[in-house]
Amino acid sequence: MSPKARHPASATHAGEPGVPGGGGGVRGRLNWLRAGVMGANDGVVSTAGLVVGVAGATTDQGAIAVAGVSGLVSGAISMAAGEYLSTSTQRDSELAMLDTERRELAEQPEAERDELAGLLVERGLSEETAREAAEQMMARDPLAAHARVELGIDPDDITNPWAAAFASAVSFVTGAALPLLVILLAPDDIRVVVTVLSVLVALAITGFTSATLGYAPRTRAVVRNVAGGALAMGVTYGIGSLLGTQV
Repeated sequence: MSPKARHPASATHAGEPGVPGGGGGVRGRLNWLRAGVMGANDGVVSTAGLVVGVAGATTDQGAIAVAGVSGLVSGAISMAAGEYLSTSTQRDSELAMLDTERRELAEQPEAERDELAGLLVERGLSEETAREAAEQMMARDPLAAHARVELGIDPDDITNPWAAAFASAVSFVTGAALPLLVILLAPDDIRVVVTVLSVLVALAITGFTSATLGYAPRTRAVVRNVAGGALAMGVTYGIGSLLGTQV
């Protein structure tokens, strides 16, 4: 008898990480939205630091534009590539777990039903109710039932690496466009000041939004975000000014 059959109401299979409460749905969409906000935040900070640093070294608008556009493009590609690799790994893991679950459902459906009932008991259902619910869920779609309750995976919403990469690149470009456009359109004598102020406002907004979506303290997130952006721009502007005087 398999270990699973000996412990029908126990935790998940060996090697299968259970996720209490399941996943997907609204929580999944909020995670995607929060990732988009953070991607835009990265675009704002990295591009602002770059163009402000170059502005500290030279007043040549062409040089600032080239640096800013280059940073925007390379940053977007880097973000997309990193997101593609990470979500591809996640997708492979999800598909492997679903394959394992599909095989076990075919080989030992009774043990799988008992396990599902045990997981439902752990979530607060009585044994009788859990067994009845498990019977109904197994009759409707056994793989989806185990995937959602046991693994926290929605088999109809498996991570798409290409979509994730595209979303990451778009969010980065959206954030990066702000400091780039501001520093190119603002008058020469106040371009750095206007850029810094607009970036700090944008960072306050992204910090507030990401904290709200992540149920974290908003004030702390805003202060941390704004302080980090201000430090990045201050350091790069100082380096640019120092190097500009030496060229």
